[in-house]
Amino acid sequence: MKRFLFWALLLNSSTLLTAHDYVITDYGAKSDTSVLCTAVLQQCIDLCSEQGGGRVVVPAGQYKTGSIVLRSNVNLHLELGATLYGSTDLRDYRRMTTSYKSLRTHTPTIQLIYADEVENVVIDGYGTIDGQGRVFPKQSWNDEGITRPHLLRFIQSRDIVVKDVTLRNSGCWMQHYLACDRVRIDGIRVVNRNNYNNDALDVDGCHDVVVRGVIADSDDDGITLKSTSPRLCENIVIADCVVSSHCNAVKLGTETNGGYRNISIRNIVVKPSDDQTSQFFGRPSGTSALSLEIVDGGLMENVSVDGMTIIGTESPIFVRLGHRGRGWTFSKNGADAFVAQSVGGGNEGATRSQKPDSVETVGRIRGIYINNVRARDCGNYGCSISGLPGHPVEEVHVSNVSIHHRGGVTRAQLADIDKALRDEKAAEYPEATMWGPLPAKGFYVRNARSVHFDHVEVYTAQADARPDFVKKNTN
Repeated sequence: MKRFLFWALLLNSSTLLTAHDYVITDYGAKSDTSVLCTAVLQQCIDLCSEQGGGRVVVPAGQYKTGSIVLRSNVNLHLELGATLYGSTDLRDYRRMTTSYKSLRTHTPTIQLIYADEVENVVIDGYGTIDGQGRVFPKQSWNDEGITRPHLLRFIQSRDIVVKDVTLRNSGCWMQHYLACDRVRIDGIRVVNRNNYNNDALDVDGCHDVVVRGVIADSDDDGITLKSTSPRLCENIVIADCVVSSHCNAVKLGTETNGGYRNISIRNIVVKPSDDQTSQFFGRPSGTSALSLEIVDGGLMENVSVDGMTIIGTESPIFVRLGHRGRGWTFSKNGADAFVAQSVGGGNEGATRSQKPDSVETVGRIRGIYINNVRARDCGNYGCSISGLPGHPVEEVHVSNVSIHHRGGVTRAQLADIDKALRDEKAAEYPEATMWGPLPAKGFYVRNARSVHFDHVEVYTAQADARPDFVKKNTN
């Protein structure tokens, strides 16, 4: 055993000793945002990977780049005081393709930083990556990654770390991790409030992921798990984060083709943004703090939420089993045709006929545990746990929850509220405010089985005619 330990230590020491720094200014990059350093950055990344790995260092200064592609065993390190700006010229972005087969469309997409089928990649340091995404206007109904670049995208990659950096101002989603394994996102700051579809973080069909210590401020959804292919999001920890969003702070959904299993969410603070100067989606104080959704088939099971402090969202908790039924593949005349036309500069492709194939089977939600939630200064919509007739949400446990909201719903308004709820809205986009204020000022439960509440308290600033709980079609 001692002999083995000695050789292991020697091997690790030699690896550290031979690891090399590739400082981009040594290869010709200039701290000057009037010129591109794309070629130099890519040269350093390629050389670093070819030589067995090391760090590509961006020193203090301001640099401008178009698309770069990360390689295996490369650590992109941004020193304190370094800012890497994305180009504002779409011609400086490369259109990337992937071999990953389970994609809704295989049309090439654009990203500032891209990686596909890599391993052992790190992005770290206390510098900043700024996509300058406001300059890319929304042109059509589905132009993310087509005419508006993502800032960071990893596909089918392993052992990925993104740590300490600040990410700002993407053209659409800030970061997208698709079908990756063993991902750690640690201590980063994300500010993404300058365009449509400005999510802070999207983890999509990934396994074994830890998201910890993230401070996120986004116009669209904050920390989001998605399943845009048959691959589940599985074995995920989200912990010790502070999230601001005009939409949903922590969300599982909306795309749910594979689903979610073994998800742990704990010690999260949700608060309004300090910057209310722009709003593209949602509501000023946020739509929901926690949204758990299955609407495109798929399974959600064993989701644990323990510890949320919530300030100023319209509906703190939203659990929804619906049946939008959107598939993960497009029909022949689907998005690829749209994309081809959009890339050519026109909007002719944005027609309602371009829809993905449908999913016939309703999904399933079971085994949800929500504990220790404190919500203050919230809207009067209430919380909901809702399935569909014949397809109940199952085994939900809610305990130690305190909700303070503005209230103010009168008895005269209750008839209109009941009328709105006659429509199950099974196929509609899931949103915590989709029915308006609910019949309960605490929790409205419909089409559910084995839902348990323990120590739930609801307070309203104004008198409110609704009861704390309403249950329909439950057992």
